[in-house]
Amino acid sequence: MKKQIQPCLILACCFLTQTGFAASCQQGEKTTIWTAPRVAKVGKPLKILAVSTAQPITNLVITLPNGEKKVVKGAANTGQPWQFVAQIDALEKGAYQINALQKDQSLSCVNVSAEKDSAAKKPVWNAHYETFYSAWIEQLFDYPVDENLSFPSLEPVLRNSERNFLYNYLGANEDKALPATPDCADLAYMLRNYFAWKNGLPMSFRACNRGSTKKPPSCSAVIIRDDFVQKKVSLASFKSVNHKLLDVVHSGNARTASANEETDFYPVALRREALLPGTVYADPYGHVLMIVKWVAQTADSSGMLLAVDAQPDNSVGRKRFWEGTFLFAKTPSAVAGFKAFRPIVNSRSLRSNAELPNYSAEQENLSPDDFYAHLYKLINPQGLEAKQAYEATLTALVEQIQTRVKSVDNGELYFQKGGHPIEMPKGAAIFETTGAWEDYATPSRDMRLLIAIKVLLNFPDKIVRYPELFNLTAQTAPQVKAQIEQLHQNSIAQKKIQYRRSDGKAQGLSVADILARKTAFEMSYNPNDCVELRWGAEVGSEEYASCKRHAPAAQRKQMTTVRGWFRETKRPAR
Repeated sequence: MKKQIQPCLILACCFLTQTGFAASCQQGEKTTIWTAPRVAKVGKPLKILAVSTAQPITNLVITLPNGEKKVVKGAANTGQPWQFVAQIDALEKGAYQINALQKDQSLSCVNVSAEKDSAAKKPVWNAHYETFYSAWIEQLFDYPVDENLSFPSLEPVLRNSERNFLYNYLGANEDKALPATPDCADLAYMLRNYFAWKNGLPMSFRACNRGSTKKPPSCSAVIIRDDFVQKKVSLASFKSVNHKLLDVVHSGNARTASANEETDFYPVALRREALLPGTVYADPYGHVLMIVKWVAQTADSSGMLLAVDAQPDNSVGRKRFWEGTFLFAKTPSAVAGFKAFRPIVNSRSLRSNAELPNYSAEQENLSPDDFYAHLYKLINPQGLEAKQAYEATLTALVEQIQTRVKSVDNGELYFQKGGHPIEMPKGAAIFETTGAWEDYATPSRDMRLLIAIKVLLNFPDKIVRYPELFNLTAQTAPQVKAQIEQLHQNSIAQKKIQYRRSDGKAQGLSVADILARKTAFEMSYNPNDCVELRWGAEVGSEEYASCKRHAPAAQRKQMTTVRGWFRETKRPAR
């Protein structure tokens, strides 16, 4: 577990004079204590996770079977849901009592015994489990915020016993051979299904279409699976259910209309308490991300909203919220925005919009500029320092470029291993298809890169358009704009990335180089082209000399025909 969540993971040796269990011990209304594994074993560790939606948890009091009390002191993470983690290294025989406190106020209490199943007799997707799910998602990806976090798939994430609170939760070594290679649309579903499996909860999903040029996707009747309910289900059974689920769902499931209740997801209010880890973000063009952490704004640094996504090659990476990653546009073919899983009421139905306290259609009525302005105010409630905000935008662009390096490299590896030329889909299908093109082409990523470049280049003008977002002090917006323009010229020359050319030599590019090649990235997504072309190398240059592979002439002609989509950074309607 991360130190920033709870610095004291092992029981501190602070003893209290009182002994004996509290006469009344029950879970709190807004604070819940969870333990892992599901059936605790004598002599084995017991992980403890206290989660609250009401207030920070400052310490735990753990009463041992002999009546002795120990206190674990620390600080919860900085935002909702608040978490506090601890561990008993070797469980003894007998009953333990765990009490979560905010200073001297008891928030929640639970009794735990070895060899006793801690799962609820009739687990349901209530507020306690939803908050547990949110805290679990945050822990999975809670690495240092300045780390460029990326994994080859979801497997190393779920197999990390330190960060995955549910690792080996069923006591059957079920995670060691767990396959986990979802793409962007499947990631949220697989994490939700995994959580349901470990906790004995039902799981729901629907078959949906992809919408049309005039209306967003719609879905058929809900499928509710109760395979895990009140059972300890084997890995083989989980794999079977998961395979059937992922065969049905796709990105269209998240782009449904706000008022539609026959959906897997519902739109949430743009409030901090509603945008919890585990909330998904559906962009209008088919990509899906998931919130994993809020980083609070400080006097020295901007706040951040972090999310993860999966790519067609199954890699999983962490992204920060900004216009270049979270695309938002008004289109009749999709309803974009932040959405949460619709909870299951029972084995037959899901909650309606009226039953959901965080349901809101407000995002559908916002312009893109207003949407981004609203989110930036949530992320940085004290206002932005223009220099910090520019540097955060530049850093986000560099992260996006670095992620593209890996995607392009994957295409090169395909050909190095003897891969054959890849067929290019026709028309708008270049953005949504299956097979080798989906795995190795980058039309969606390059469209986002072009949008991100536009955001960075337009940043100085943003200061003049939205001065209320910035702490301008005694300076005028035009004065600050001029300062940022000078900072921009200096910074883009210093920030650099590196890719490997066809001859194996490293090729460095500054952000200034990338920006100068902006038009080249309108034609850079075809994996049949050499890596030099995919990074915009000029024909005849020294950098281009090692290029040996070109896309077929018919494909280049087709790319020229649709180039306007990339130049205008607007994906075509389906």
